[in-house]
Amino acid sequence: MLLSLDPLPGAFAICRLEPDASLPAWAAGGPLWSVTRTATELSVVCGLANVPADVRGDGPWRALMVRGPLDLTLTGVLASLAAPLASAGIGLLAVSTYDTDYLLVREADLDRAVRTLQQAGHRIG
Repeated sequence: MLLSLDPLPGAFAICRLEPDASLPAWAAGGPLWSVTRTATELSVVCGLANVPADVRGDGPWRALMVRGPLDLTLTGVLASLAAPLASAGIGLLAVSTYDTDYLLVREADLDRAVRTLQQAGHRIG
């Protein structure tokens, strides 16, 4: 499956809060933000500049958005992106929405990730 992806502007962070933490106001805003609560954590993906200094987080990350909307019955979307990146030794975090998928890669790996995805036949930008 060949896909088209668009880079999102700005740097992102992946943060971990306690599972009973309130939804932080600083998480909202920018071209992408996502909050996921599980029994063991509240995970936040948001703009790096939004993250307070006392919050446990990792960054900078950069995001690529798969052009959508994608049909929810499609299979192999993430696999077609993750496999070439894994072969190149590039880690990723995937965030999925109703309409599409987002790949986050470490900022230091962005150029290599773009080249790797292009070599796999995907279109970037």
